[in-house]
Amino acid sequence: MPQTPAQADAFRSLARHPLKFRLFLLAKLPAAYFSGLRITALDEAACTVRVPFKWFTQNPFRSTYFACLSMGAELSTGALCMAPVWKRRPAVSMLVVGCDAQFFKKATGPTFFTCADGAAISAAIDRAEATGEGQTITCTSTGRNGAGETVAEFRFTWSFKAKKP
Repeated sequence: MPQTPAQADAFRSLARHPLKFRLFLLAKLPAAYFSGLRITALDEAACTVRVPFKWFTQNPFRSTYFACLSMGAELSTGALCMAPVWKRRPAVSMLVVGCDAQFFKKATGPTFFTCADGAAISAAIDRAEATGEGQTITCTSTGRNGAGETVAEFRFTWSFKAKKP
């Protein structure tokens, strides 16, 4: 049985409650928890994640460490993947199978990563369930600074496969 809208809403609800989401990060993604990542917007179509600029996320060059930028970018795509597979029956597994990044500007303040591939992600998950075969999709997350300038662009390739009931 495919996921119900209530199950997808349960994940989005988790992301909208700061304390619940922080506990989720602490339990499942501790590096993201300690880095201070926050989901600032999440719906069926898009997700935006804030990567703070603080002592814990800085490199020796007084900019945000690329691994912290990568975590934020991955979370912006991963949250869009997790919402449709959350408590889905039969379960659908998800895995990052590729990553590519380009850096355009030094990140010297908070960076906001946005992925707007929600519809394509949901379609890939539905195809994986309908066909029983693995499906892949490449999602783009663009990071911008407070002035709206592009800092980095990440492309994550996700794989989905429906598990046998």
